[in-house]
Amino acid sequence: MTDFPEPPFPKQHQDPPGSFARMDPCPDHGEDRWKGAGRLDGKVALITGGDSGIGRAVAIAYSREGADLGLSWLEETEDARSTQELVRETGRECLSLCGDISDPEHCRGIVARMVEKFGRIDILVNNAGHQALFDQIEDIPDDEWRRTFAINIDAMFHLAKAAVPHMREGGAIINTASINSDRPNPKLLAYATTKGAIQNFTSGLAQMLAGRGIRVNAVAPGPVWTPLIPSSMSPDHVANFGKNSPIGRPAQPVELASAYVMLAEPMSSYVSGATIAVTGGAPFI
Repeated sequence: MTDFPEPPFPKQHQDPPGSFARMDPCPDHGEDRWKGAGRLDGKVALITGGDSGIGRAVAIAYSREGADLGLSWLEETEDARSTQELVRETGRECLSLCGDISDPEHCRGIVARMVEKFGRIDILVNNAGHQALFDQIEDIPDDEWRRTFAINIDAMFHLAKAAVPHMREGGAIINTASINSDRPNPKLLAYATTKGAIQNFTSGLAQMLAGRGIRVNAVAPGPVWTPLIPSSMSPDHVANFGKNSPIGRPAQPVELASAYVMLAEPMSSYVSGATIAVTGGAPFI
């Protein structure tokens, strides 16, 4: 597909966490592109950050592939309601799980609600993320550092710990890492550090759970056109976002969805401990 938008984009800014509906151009999450083929029929998936960006794209793909979903988001926004409506249009169940995953008790609570509703969890997609840019280490507030870790990596531990007892053999955990795991942007020091931790968490947990038949993998995106961009970067950065990618543009969220479907489907039963790089040609080691 070559009809995706390329920079320069209109200069724009949003207050965090931002909305895809106010982005120009509006991101493509697969609303019109993704056609299901039953690859996840009968599965139950929990996706964090499911209201927009990669999480929305994965929710659309998973539901059209036959999975019932629980979608975690910070607030019940119009983005969240739109995603929930698209999932329900497929005929699949969609449980809204609103709240802050930086709170360990909330992580345990959303897993409990999933189990109450569906009886189990087959797929856990740890996707929600937080980032902020700073020029110097002295500029990073202590609470900003701690919140980045709480959302990006601590929540993965709390969710996986709560979910694993309710996952059967054949279950899958998929974590969203980043090209920053391997090539850290110094202005994203806290974010990049958590993404490196996610790779190690993924590799270690894959080995820990192998004997129970649960696979653990990660997806490492390059630049992706999501609300995280205009809500954390300057308008000048937004205008040229993704321009330095070998492909010359950022990914649209739908372009990530196939990796998450592949890692979740039963035919990938020997894929565990892997990181799938979706970087538009940028090296990832």
